[in-house]
Amino acid sequence: MRRREFITILGCAAAWPLAARAQQRNRLKRLGVLWGLAENDNVYEPHLSSFKQRLQDLGWIDGRNIRVEYRFTGGVTERIRIAAQELAALAPDVIFATTNPAVAALLQETKTIPIVFALVSDSIGSGFVPSLAHPGGNVTGFHNFEPELSGKWLEILKKVAPEVRRVAFLHHPHTAAHLAFMRVIEAASAPVGITVMAAGARDASEIEPVLTAFARESSGGVIVAPSPITTFRRELIITLARQLTLPAIYPFRYFPKSGGLVSYGIDQMEQVSGGASYVDRVLRGENPGELPVQLPTRYELAVNLKTAKALGLKIPESFLLRADEVIE
Repeated sequence: MRRREFITILGCAAAWPLAARAQQRNRLKRLGVLWGLAENDNVYEPHLSSFKQRLQDLGWIDGRNIRVEYRFTGGVTERIRIAAQELAALAPDVIFATTNPAVAALLQETKTIPIVFALVSDSIGSGFVPSLAHPGGNVTGFHNFEPELSGKWLEILKKVAPEVRRVAFLHHPHTAAHLAFMRVIEAASAPVGITVMAAGARDASEIEPVLTAFARESSGGVIVAPSPITTFRRELIITLARQLTLPAIYPFRYFPKSGGLVSYGIDQMEQVSGGASYVDRVLRGENPGELPVQLPTRYELAVNLKTAKALGLKIPESFLLRADEVIE
C-alpha cells in the first residue's frame, strides 16, 4: 500500500469517532408525552399550552432540537395502555405523563426510560417511587394530593353542608391513591357521625347509576376524587349532583366554575410547568432518580354561591372570607 493511501485511510479512521460524537451531540432529542386527558378539553388545553411554552422558554423547539410525540387518551383505560406501549417502543430520551393511570401503564412497559409526571396522587402508595426525596428509579415529577388531604375534603363538605350524614366517595376503584383516600375519609368520618360509602366508577357509564342509587336515601353528599374519568365527565357529575340535591366537593377550581358547589385543590398549571422544567433537566443529562418528587406549595378553595342557593345552603361568612374564589 502506498504511503499516501495509508495516511488517507488512517485520517478517515480517526475522523469516524469524531463524526459519530458530533452526530450524537447534534441529533434531535426525543420526548414522548402521554397526556392522560382529552386533547380538546377546554380546561386542560391551557395546561398543555403552558407545558409547550415552558419547554420553548427552556430552549426546546419541536422540530429543531427536539421531536415530540404526543398521545392523548381522554382517560380511557385501553387507549392509555396502547399509548404507553407505543411511546415506550419509540425509546425516547424522556416521557412526560399526566395522571396515575398513565404513569402506571408506562411502568408496565419500561423501567429504564426516564419518566416525569404531573397531576399524580400518592406516588409512594401507588408504587411509582419509594421515596419523595430520593425516587431512585426512572420516575420523578410533581405530585398533587397526599391521602391525608382527603380528610380536608370531608371537613369542608361538612362546613358548607352541615346536614350531610352520608357521603359517597366517587372514585376509580383500580387507582391505588383513591383507595388510600377512602381509608382516610373513613377514619375522619367516624368522629363527626358521617357514614361513608365507596362509589366506584370504572368508566363514565357507571357514574350516573352509582350516584342515583346513593341519592335514594336522604342527607347525602359527595366527595369527587381527582381522576381522568371525573374530569372528562365533570358536566354530568355537576348536573347529577344538582338534580339529586347532593352537595359535592371537588378537587379542582374548574368544577365550581362549571357549576359545582365547592372545591379544594392545587394549582394544576404550576404542576405542568414544573414538569416541563424537570423534562429539561433530564434531557440535559440529570438522573430522574436523583430529582426529588415535588409537592404542591399551596391549595385553592373555591365556592359557587349560586349552586349553594339552589341546594338550599347558606355558606358561613367566615368560610367565604377564607375562599380564594367566590363565584356568584
